[in-house]
Amino acid sequence: MFMGEYNHTIDAKGRLIIPSKFREVLGEEFVITKGLDGCLFVYDNQEWNAFEEKLKALPLNKKDNRQFVRFFLAGAAEVEVDKQGRILVPGNLRDFAGLEKDVVLVGVASRIEIWSKAKWDGITEDEDEAMEDIAERMADLGLGI
Repeated sequence: MFMGEYNHTIDAKGRLIIPSKFREVLGEEFVITKGLDGCLFVYDNQEWNAFEEKLKALPLNKKDNRQFVRFFLAGAAEVEVDKQGRILVPGNLRDFAGLEKDVVLVGVASRIEIWSKAKWDGITEDEDEAMEDIAERMADLGLGI
């Protein structure tokens, strides 16, 4: 399980250090793709394969299903960790997430999210303000704290 928040920088070539705690679970090769809310999603190979199977099971006669599958698979890339613990984030994914220099890597259970620092600061500020209302709705779904 991934958890925690790590601040790093992405260099001009698009290389990003993956925190050692995350590398222990991810291994040397894993998948990075477009995520929701303007971030990138990172999956270890086992989680990615399970997600891919779910995507393949969606009926293609529905437009929403085709768009959903296309969104995640067209932008997906297999990446490899170098000897310095870095990956090369493909340019199309850097552009999608607005990754320029300061980034935040966030562990979210089965995946890691990569955010531009500016987007992360904005979304966490908004979420902090709304968390009590969100917590009430989660309690209605049986997830009380």
